[in-house]
Amino acid sequence: MQKLLHEISQCQVCAEFLPLGPRPVLRASKHSKILIIGQAPGLKVHTTGVDWDDQSGKKLRTWLGVTDEVFYNSDNFGVIPMGFCYPGKAKTGDLPPRSECKPQWHQQLLSKMPNVQLTILIGQYAQKSYLENSAKKNLTETVKNYYEYLPKYLPIPHPSPTNRFWMAKNKWFEMDVIPVLQQQVKEILELS
Repeated sequence: MQKLLHEISQCQVCAEFLPLGPRPVLRASKHSKILIIGQAPGLKVHTTGVDWDDQSGKKLRTWLGVTDEVFYNSDNFGVIPMGFCYPGKAKTGDLPPRSECKPQWHQQLLSKMPNVQLTILIGQYAQKSYLENSAKKNLTETVKNYYEYLPKYLPIPHPSPTNRFWMAKNKWFEMDVIPVLQQQVKEILELS
């Protein structure tokens, strides 16, 4: 695993398309019990090199019901975004994750993570890629039908502050899905 992570840290596959150059941000261990597959690092995460080190990460840890210490323990959580590097700015938010990472690296990483009991799919890119034909017509429908994907996957929206309108329109998410997510995490990590 360490050799593979080092190889990824040196990746230049899409360097010419990255406005700030490559800086892969991911975290994985052969002991990871829960895997988080999100979109791509934002600017702050690119700058610090620490996954989910931003407002979205604070919200995600609240949703998961875990402390920073529990979250940043790679034996608990692995983090493999769809795109490992900051893709740049779009008119609203960031550009979509680069498509090169998944075929280049995901399967190699997953093959070295035999202890993953739950994969949390954050956002439409991860959900469409991993759920393939079983994904619903949009993110809202996929998340609403989360129970169809358990115990392997649990789809959730991105915890970004820019999703506040989605959260306001879909109050069922925090009432129905978050308790299930927290219970899954608690049971897998055996938190008291």
